[in-house]
Amino acid sequence: MIFRQIRSYSKMKYLFGFTLLLSAAMVCVAFNLSTNEDFELAKQQILLRKIGHELLLRAGDSTSRVMPVKKIATNEYQIRFENELTFEADSLIKIVKNTLTKDQLSNGYIVNVRNCTGLDIVFGYAMAGNIKDDVIACTGRTQPKGCYLIEIKFQNTGLTPIQKGYLIGGIPFLAIVGLLFTSAKGKKKIQIENNVVNEQLKIGRTFFDFENRKLTFAETITKLTVKETKLLWILGNEQNVVVDRSRLQKEIWEDEGVIVGRSLDVFISKLRRKLEADLSIQLKNIHSRGYKLEIKN
Repeated sequence: MIFRQIRSYSKMKYLFGFTLLLSAAMVCVAFNLSTNEDFELAKQQILLRKIGHELLLRAGDSTSRVMPVKKIATNEYQIRFENELTFEADSLIKIVKNTLTKDQLSNGYIVNVRNCTGLDIVFGYAMAGNIKDDVIACTGRTQPKGCYLIEIKFQNTGLTPIQKGYLIGGIPFLAIVGLLFTSAKGKKKIQIENNVVNEQLKIGRTFFDFENRKLTFAETITKLTVKETKLLWILGNEQNVVVDRSRLQKEIWEDEGVIVGRSLDVFISKLRRKLEADLSIQLKNIHSRGYKLEIKN
C-alpha cells in the first residue's frame, strides 16, 4: 500500500547516501590495490634478476650483467644475459626454487631454457607446488656454454590485484545504478498513486478526500481520524470485495508492533456510523473472513 511505499522511499534516501560513502571508500581501496600491483610487479622482476645473478655466480661469472627482465606474456617473464654462460640443471632448479620460495611465488611455475639463436628449448621443467605433480627431467647434466634465455611462467591463481581493484570499485557503482533505478521506479509509483489520492475517490454517492481525511456527502463534510482514513482507503479501493481481517490489521497497525483484535472492530463501527447517511453504502461484516464495502447502484 501507499503508506509502506512512502516510508520505503524515505529509507531509500538514507540508503542512497550510505551507498555513496561506501562507493568512495571502495574506489580508494581499488586505487590502492592498483598501486600495489605496480609495486608487486617491480618486486617480482627484481627476484627474477636475482635468479640470473645467482646463476652467473654459480658459473663463475661475477662481472657480466643480467639484462632487464622482459615480460613476454601474462604471468610469463624472460631472463636474459649479457654474455654466454654454462649451467647445471640441478643448480638452476635449486636457485629458482630458493628465490621464489622467499616471496611465496613457488605455488606453481614452468621454467624453460631456450637457445638464443634457434629458440629451441634445451632444458625445461614444471613445479606444481606438490612433489608428486612436479615434472623434472634431464637432471644431473651440465649444459655447454652458450647464449641462453630463461623463461619462467607462473601459474594463474585467479584475479590479479588490479582486476580485484576494478571489481571492488565496480560493485558500488552497480549498487548505485540499481538504487537509482529502484528509486526512480519507486518515485514514479508513488507519484501515480498520489495522483489518485489527490483526486477524490468516489464511494457510492460519497466523495472521499484521502489527503485531507474527510468525507463529503450532500454538502455535509465529515472528518476522519488517521486510522479511519487508512481503513477506508483500503476498503474503498476494494469495493464489493471481501477484505481479510488479517490484511487490514497488518497494514494499519503494523508500525505499532502490537495488534489488538478488538481495535479493528471498533474502527469499523466508527466508520460505519460516518457512512450511514449514504444509503448506497453498506459496510458488512463477513463472518470469519473480514469486511466488504458493498455499493448499491
